[in-house]
Amino acid sequence: MTRGVLSVLLILGAILSVFATGKQYIPKTGKRIPETLSRGWGDQLIWAQTYEEALYWSRSRNKPLMVVFHLADCPHSQAFKKIFANSYDIQKTLDEDFIVLNLMYETTDSNLRPDGQYVPRILFVDPSMTVRADIVSRYSNRKHAYEPQDEKLLRENMEKAKKLLKQEL
Repeated sequence: MTRGVLSVLLILGAILSVFATGKQYIPKTGKRIPETLSRGWGDQLIWAQTYEEALYWSRSRNKPLMVVFHLADCPHSQAFKKIFANSYDIQKTLDEDFIVLNLMYETTDSNLRPDGQYVPRILFVDPSMTVRADIVSRYSNRKHAYEPQDEKLLRENMEKAKKLLKQEL
């Protein structure tokens, strides 16, 4: 009997000591939310991890791929991300009809920079792995750049990517 009581007290003491000293560290900047593959561009979407994975999904599911190039500390990327992530139409269309990938670095595929390296930049790739450099924004010097006021143009270009897919395949 005494042995049983001692065992229970020992276990109880161990548990209490863990809770007493087990404070969770919280950084000065506050509690951090784990980073997802969306990086804030649409948490409810399924994002590919790599360009190679995105190409595979695009081909196997027969859906166009949208590649979003951006930087975390770029004010233009951040401004466009707010519009992009909060647009019901963009998020719904991406979820139903596209494979999505966002990159904060350049890939080795030079086809993904048809007119240079800048952010934010959005390119479409069809399931045959052809970069659709002909689907452009309204800027002559940055043909694949989008700004917050270009939400409607992006939706139109997404529709073009879907229509080209159906016409060409």
